[in-house]
Amino acid sequence: MGTDPMAEIRAGFFAECEDLLQSLQDALSAMDEGAGDAETVNTAFRAVHSIKGGAAAFGLERLVGFSHRCETVLDDLRTGRLAPSREVASLFLQAADLLADHVRAAQEGGEVPAGETLLARIEALTGAQPVNAEPPIDFSPSLIALDFASEDDCSADAAEIGGRGWLIRLAPREGLYRSGNEALHLLRALTTLGRTGIRCKVPPDLALTEDAAEVPRLVWTIHLVGDVERAEIDDLFDFVEDVCDITIEPGPAELASERLPPEPPPAPVLAFPGPHHDRSGLPEPPSSAAGLRPEPAAPEPGAVTLRVDLEKIDRLVNLVGELVINQAMLSQSVGAAGLANPEVTTGLEAFMTLTRDLQDSVMSVRAQPVRPLFQRMARIVREASAATGKSVRLRTEGEGTEVDRTVIERLADPLTHMIRNAVDHGIETPEARCAAGKPSQGVITLSAFHRSGRIIIEVADDGAGIDHAKVQRVATARGLVAPDAALSEAEISNLLFLPGFSTAGSVSALSGRGVGMDVVKSAIAAIGGRISVSSLRGQGTTLSVSLPLTLAVLDGMVIGAAGQTFVVPLSGILETAALAPEAIRRVGPRGELLQIRGEVVPLVDLASHLGFRAPDGNARGGIVLLTARDDGGRIALVVDTIMEQRQVVIKGLGALLGPVPGVAAATILGDGKIALILDPADLAPAARSGPVPPTALAG
Repeated sequence: MGTDPMAEIRAGFFAECEDLLQSLQDALSAMDEGAGDAETVNTAFRAVHSIKGGAAAFGLERLVGFSHRCETVLDDLRTGRLAPSREVASLFLQAADLLADHVRAAQEGGEVPAGETLLARIEALTGAQPVNAEPPIDFSPSLIALDFASEDDCSADAAEIGGRGWLIRLAPREGLYRSGNEALHLLRALTTLGRTGIRCKVPPDLALTEDAAEVPRLVWTIHLVGDVERAEIDDLFDFVEDVCDITIEPGPAELASERLPPEPPPAPVLAFPGPHHDRSGLPEPPSSAAGLRPEPAAPEPGAVTLRVDLEKIDRLVNLVGELVINQAMLSQSVGAAGLANPEVTTGLEAFMTLTRDLQDSVMSVRAQPVRPLFQRMARIVREASAATGKSVRLRTEGEGTEVDRTVIERLADPLTHMIRNAVDHGIETPEARCAAGKPSQGVITLSAFHRSGRIIIEVADDGAGIDHAKVQRVATARGLVAPDAALSEAEISNLLFLPGFSTAGSVSALSGRGVGMDVVKSAIAAIGGRISVSSLRGQGTTLSVSLPLTLAVLDGMVIGAAGQTFVVPLSGILETAALAPEAIRRVGPRGELLQIRGEVVPLVDLASHLGFRAPDGNARGGIVLLTARDDGGRIALVVDTIMEQRQVVIKGLGALLGPVPGVAAATILGDGKIALILDPADLAPAARSGPVPPTALAG
């Protein structure tokens, strides 16, 4: 059975909508930060216009109607009738959220969201009519040229207009107005490209009635002069070429006299000057933003976008993983059989290099920037701040940081909980912030960056911070800790992740049911991540999530301990060293620290810690791996041997085993055996992770 071509085109439209919505969010966020330049406004306008044009082609009337009303006000921004401001950007950000809902409803057939109130507020900015139409066009002699002639007599004479440039004939067909497009928008867009002379051919029998409003009888001839490429004009008519008859020909480069006669003749032919003319004797039209040009739809030279089904990419990733395993098996088999010679060794090294290059290329295809995820969080902040009556702004950093697509997909829900928690529990009310000497508007900073071979995502607020005494009282009252428990601030902060814990006094739409942060911790742990919290009373709270860069392939060091084989991620190893007995310092009955390079770090005997050897320290090996933790501290792992360094394919342990402290996943080695992939940062308590000054051990 063949594939439905229309279904593929429709799927392509909705895929393009994702890019357009992201472009719209970027432009509106820039406007919210104070950018009001013509390029930013044009980007927002073109995104909405493109969505409307594509929706009209598929008969998505509600999506067309909503985007058309947004486009109308955005057009006022483009032409300067409405000045960009934070209030305008804030309203349009909410409209962009609703537009995304409309796109989703059109794609999935769901309920169309209500947005009449928001649209009315947007249209009130310019006094636009709250209906799916533009205000009536004033066909006064000072605005446009009317030429009463037959419809067949619509061609422009170059000598009649004068000069050289572009001659454009625009004849709407049935469906232009029904698709939500307006000839007025097209004419306005043309005037931003250069100097224009426009004449409208009106048939003598034109009926100005409501029934004839969508019957295309008017024909426009435009003389455009300026430094304009043909591609720019084609881009402007991109979404209406199927509902219009458009001809574009080279024309004169000079406009004819732009003066109007004092009295319109019986068959007037009146000039409509573009915004760059000398308007001798003409009333000045509303001010327009100089230099506004539609954003070109074509990509930059050399930038080509190819859409590929995600299932195909995942299949390719799996095949590359199998190739890595087979390459390791082949290398080990050749060595075990004693077949190694210079030719075979050279071939195997070339095979290994090609495998690594292929794996890197596939991983780069699968990687995605976190920008779309961060943009979704901006909507969560707006909704949560409205629900709590607080003024909160989201600031993002590191939006271009690339992460494996699977990690991004599974991070959306926990990050949503973290953002809502920051708004509800972290940020104070505007009155409380002013009383504390803070700005009335709170700020939540969402950032992403790389550290120690992992991706770190932080949610930081400038709120009141954690009230540790209150947290411990609530935990004691709920029976989560013993009444006489002596807890440090770090331990009290970790109580926030216990199931059933909540400091909210009452149940609201955001909190109070004891469900949230425990779900966050479980979801983060399910993808091999960790979450930690730090807070300063009165200054704010930071939630930090550490995640693996990929869930497919990693570079690892194969090590041995007590006859067992393990893999330690190479990105987490700082250095290797020989274990000197005189460098060991004992703390308590069993605790040990290693003094190295002027610092003392926790010493962990890997085999003893995992239960493969008794913790007597007599049979342990003499090699130390110095590994990094997420908080900047270090851990020294004692191992018996270091076997090799190689790429390994990550295999999940499965839900039956559950989380195993210190073990991140498993892999298949070249000999077919299974080895555990360790998480060094999870092998020692957090309280012992930081460097200890040598003076602390004196005496």
